[in-house]
Order: sequence, then structure tokens, then C-alpha cells
Amino acid sequence: MIVEVGHFALVLGVVVALVQMIIPLWGAQIGNTRMMEVAKPAAIMQFLLLLIAFLALMYAYVVSDFSVLNVVQNSHSAKPLIYRIAGVWGNHEGSMLLWVLVLALFGAAVAVYGENLRPTLRANVLAVQASIVVAFGLFILLTSNPFIRMIPAALEGRGLNPILQDPALAFHPPFLYIGYVGFSMAFSFAVAALIDGRIDAVWARWVRPWTLAAWMFLTIGIAMGSWWAYYELGWGGWWFWDPVENASFMPWLAGTALLHCALVMEKREALKVWTILLAILTFSLSLMGAFLVRSGVLTSVHSFAVDPERGVVILGIMVLFIGGSLSLFAYRVSSLRQGGLFSPISREGSLVLNNVLLTTATATVLVGTLYPLVLETFTGLKISVGAPYFNLTFGPLMIPLLLAMPFGPLLAWKRGDIVGVGQRLIFACLVFVVVAAAAYAYYYRGPVMAPFGLALGAFVMAGAITEFAVRVKVGRASFEEVARRTWNQPRSAWGSALSHFGVGLMVVGIVATSAYQEEKILVLKPGEETKIAGYTVKFRGEAPRHGANYREQVGVLDVMRNGSQVIRLYPGKRSYTAPVQVTSEAGIYASWAGDLYTILGDRQKNGGFTFRMYYNPLVRFIWFGALVMFFGGAISLSDRRLRFGAPVRSRRRSAQVPAE
Repeated sequence: MIVEVGHFALVLGVVVALVQMIIPLWGAQIGNTRMMEVAKPAAIMQFLLLLIAFLALMYAYVVSDFSVLNVVQNSHSAKPLIYRIAGVWGNHEGSMLLWVLVLALFGAAVAVYGENLRPTLRANVLAVQASIVVAFGLFILLTSNPFIRMIPAALEGRGLNPILQDPALAFHPPFLYIGYVGFSMAFSFAVAALIDGRIDAVWARWVRPWTLAAWMFLTIGIAMGSWWAYYELGWGGWWFWDPVENASFMPWLAGTALLHCALVMEKREALKVWTILLAILTFSLSLMGAFLVRSGVLTSVHSFAVDPERGVVILGIMVLFIGGSLSLFAYRVSSLRQGGLFSPISREGSLVLNNVLLTTATATVLVGTLYPLVLETFTGLKISVGAPYFNLTFGPLMIPLLLAMPFGPLLAWKRGDIVGVGQRLIFACLVFVVVAAAAYAYYYRGPVMAPFGLALGAFVMAGAITEFAVRVKVGRASFEEVARRTWNQPRSAWGSALSHFGVGLMVVGIVATSAYQEEKILVLKPGEETKIAGYTVKFRGEAPRHGANYREQVGVLDVMRNGSQVIRLYPGKRSYTAPVQVTSEAGIYASWAGDLYTILGDRQKNGGFTFRMYYNPLVRFIWFGALVMFFGGAISLSDRRLRFGAPVRSRRRSAQVPAE
């Protein structure tokens, strides 16, 4: 009965979304206030109905209702509760239901917190958001219904893919979805502004918090996926340029550019055309990611579906929304007024450079991801584009971006003093020189540019500290004045500094583990030992283990340093029963200096076992940096100016686009 309630709630949610799409939009066109006011209760009701549908599906998973086909295909009664819950979104149908739930969540949030939006803009925004829900809601009901009954009911389910049975994967998809689905809100604001005919600083102020919220969750979602791949897949690396990894990374890059571009538009009412276009393109990349993951055109551990027919439907949705929004943009673009002028050496100029480099980087990732697919489609040739291409194209674009990052926040709006900013960054430059010299002295091996990369990350961190120190007048005011100014700094200033500091941490971790990783592949018999990165690793033997739905054979490794035991590691191989599959489980000794990473291989004829061992220096900085970036975004989002948007400006004339 609960499953039927969920199915009915899903149908009603789509119907309410259809009402929300049509009536407020028509009301905004004819100036009917009552019709526009339908948007708010419809958005809230739509979210509640879709939430009921999602909870109903979750209930079916929790109680192992094997009369539901989706549960049979993706769950098993022996699975721990957390993985039965994670199974809800660990498949195509359930993940699409989560997709429309997140769409409805953002729409309801705008309905509740958007009281001081212009009525026509709010009506148009909620109508556009509802149109996306309608499209994907119909897609679910017609091609991907998660509530289909199985008659007769199965006695047991097939289980969830074992490599997805992991705590990080239980939370990674929801965070990721809130991220790249959340960019739909920026898209809805962009299209609504084009329909409404008014694009101004107030609009930019409203776009920023929704873009920032999506960016935050996409950041932590990607980081959790990277962490999961690091310790679960047994490859010893943190990023593999997998096409589906790229599918979430591209919206993140474009969303980062959009955040900075919206800031220019809010402060100076400049870059209007580019901001609108970026808002459209960022969500377009999210739609493309949905197509790649669900169409079957890619083979990846991240893929949800291998059904080309459903992929064609998603491709049609992409064409509808991307083509429609870009057509509207092209129709309006000639009427858009540009904002205030500014010098190339200015805060605006630095943000333009930021946008150019980020969007170019996005384009390089896009080409590397899609080129093999296009080539295979037209020629039948199968090629793979891997790390060498991305490292040679993406990496060089990040160097000028990181070099410019500390300068941007210190430059004045409209016209800046680059020499003065350079003088303020003397401390950061000294940090750069010291770290580079220390890295060259300490690391006598590895790529010659690696110390430069480490120094660049330290330069970004020192620049973030310098920027905040300049704000509070460290060294130029009394201690009491500095303390007072520190306490009174807007939260957005704290958040910006933290986020930039987190970027520096990530750069240090990425460069160190990429350039100075140590690797060993060898065979050890019980009692034998080997040395790696100053550690002595001794193989004590093998031992069996049992879990709720798997059997595991583990290798017992004693890790010693300077004659003293540091830790005992248990790398192993798990044999799952539902479904039948073998996975590798890494044994990791984690520390801030670096990770000792061990993988148990196959038994050899001589009685020994193959082992792969890695030492990944400073690899934890990567995920800690992402966490710092997330909290920096959260602190910025808590700033009152972002939480409540901008009041309607009465004195300042808003730029208008003539309505046709």
C-alpha cells in the first residue's frame, strides 16, 4: 500500500509541477497577480509530494519489499541497513527520483525565501524550475518507474553492486546531486530574467546564494567520490579522469566561474551577457552528465544504466532545455546593456581572467571526454583519452589561474594598483621562495617542476592569509582595532579567504602525491619483509574474515619504523554473495605526512602473495582542502546579505531588456 501511495504522490507531483509551469508563467505575461501567486504553494506542495514518493521507495528498500522490481534488482535482505537505504539512489530509477526531488527542493526554497523577489521574476523562476521537474518526472513515469510491482514477488533480491556498498558511497550521490542538480536554480533565474526582461545587480545578488549552495555540495560530493575511489578501487590514486568523473567536474569548473562572474555583475553591473550565458551552460553541463551516466555510451563503475533508449529520451530533454534557452538568449542578447567600464588591472579584470581560464579548462575537459565518443560514432574507431592529455592541457591553464588568485581580492574595483598589490604580497612571495627552495632540497627526485607546484600551493594559501590580514589592518592598526575589525568582518570575507586557502591545500596535496608517489609490486611469503618510504613492512600471513554478506581473505602486515611497530594493516579480497563478485580492500596507514597504501593480490604457486604498495605523500591535503572549501562556502552562505538576497532598489535604475 505504501508503494502505491508513493507512486500516486509521484504522479500528483508531476501534475502540480505542470500547473506551476503554466499558470504563474501566463500570469506574469498578462500581469495577473493571483495567477503568479499560485507558484509559491504549488512549489511547496510539489516538493512535499515528491518527498512522499521518495520516502515510500526508501521504505520498500528498508523492509526488503521484494514485490517491487526496483528493490529486487538492487537490494538484498542480508545487506546492512545503511546500504539498503543507499540502494534507493544506487540505481537509475531511484537516482532519477532523487534528481527531481532535489529540483523540487530548490524550487520550494526559492518559494519560501524569495518574498522580496519581484513578483514577475519569482513567478517565472518557479515556472522554469517546474518545467524541468515536468520533463524529468514524465521521463521517470514513462520509462524509469521505480514503483513497478513484480508478480509474483521474488523471494530474494539480487543485491547492490559490492563496490558501492561503502559508507562514502552512501552519502556521495546525494551531495553530488544537490550540487549539479542545484545549478538548475541558476539556469531558472537566467531564463526567467530573459523572459522577464530585467537583468540587473539585484538579479545577480539572488543568483549567487543558490549557485554557492550548489557549488558547495558539488565540491564535497566530488571529494567524497575521490576518497571512495582512492581506498575502494585499489588503484592507489585519487583521480583517474574517468569520463563520468569529468561529467561532475565540468559543472564544478563552470559553476566556479559563474560564482565569480555574478560577483562582478552584482558589484559593477558588468558582464551581464557572460553571466547569463554561464548560468545556462553550467546547468547544460549537468544535463550532459546525466546523459553520459544513463545512456550507456560510457562504460564506468559510476554509470547507472546501459539503456540507449532511455538515453535518447534524456538527449531529447537536453536538446529541449539547452536549445530552447540558448535560442532565447540569442533572441535577447542584442538588447542586453553592458555595465560599467573597468581597467584590465582591476578586481573586475582579475575575475575576467579567472573566467577565461576556467571556461577554457572546462572546454579542454569537454573535448577530452566527448572526442572518443564522437570519433567512435562517425568512424567506428575506439580510442581512450587518459591522464596524459588532461595533464598537458588542463594543468598549464591552472598555473596562471593560481598565480593570479592572491592578486584578485587585493585589487580595487574599476582600476587597481598592481605594484601596490605586489608589495602587499611580499610575505606570500617569500613563502613561495622558501617552500620552493625547501622542496628542491628535500626531494632529490621527481619532476623538476614539482617544487614549483608545491610553492604555488603555498603561495595561494599565504595570499589568502594576506588578503584577510589587509582587510583587518594587521601591522597598520592597534591590536584592539585589529581584533574589532576581525570580529566585524562580513562572513563572506571569512568564507572567501577559507575557500582560497582550501584551494592552496589541494594544490599541495595534488602535486606532492602525483610527483613523489612511491610504488612497489612484489611477492611476499609469510615472514618476509620489504622496505618502502622509510617503513619496513613484514608479511605475517593470511587470515579469514566474515561480514554480513561477504567472506574475506586478508593479509596481515606489520608496519615498522626505526625498529618500532607503527600499525598492523589488513589488506584483503572480499567475495560477496549477492551479487557474486570479488573486490579488493586496501590496507591504509594514514598520516598527514603521507599514506602507506597496500593491496593484497593473488596467491602464487610458491605459497606467497602478490602485493602492491604505494606511498602517497601529503595526499590527505587534497580532501582536507576540499573540506575547507566546503566550510568556506557555508560560512559565506550564512552571510545575511546572501541568505536574504538584495532589497529592491528604488533609487538605482535597473538595466532593462525591452519585452517583445
